[in-house]
Amino acid sequence: MRCVIARFPFDLTKNGVLEAMQDVKPEPVTGESVVIGRREYPAMQVGAVITRQDRRDFSAGEVVRAMTRLGFTCRTRPADTAGPFGRSSAPIDPTKVI
Repeated sequence: MRCVIARFPFDLTKNGVLEAMQDVKPEPVTGESVVIGRREYPAMQVGAVITRQDRRDFSAGEVVRAMTRLGFTCRTRPADTAGPFGRSSAPIDPTKVI
């Protein structure tokens, strides 16, 4: 199937992706991911392996769309529930002074 990733066309097949990812160890998943075989890979890692491009050249969304069209299961991790500074985003009590 013809897919466009980072403005370049690729002829990808499900078997081709399976072969390319066969001996690749999955990195820790923090965002979007693709399930290939019994392993879950970050979408950016899959994109880098199958396109041989730098990860800055494409988005995880492009990879997820292509892998979904090929029949792979794709997942999105929920955003961290902590606030921007790693603390709970509970309201601040103005009576307590630091």
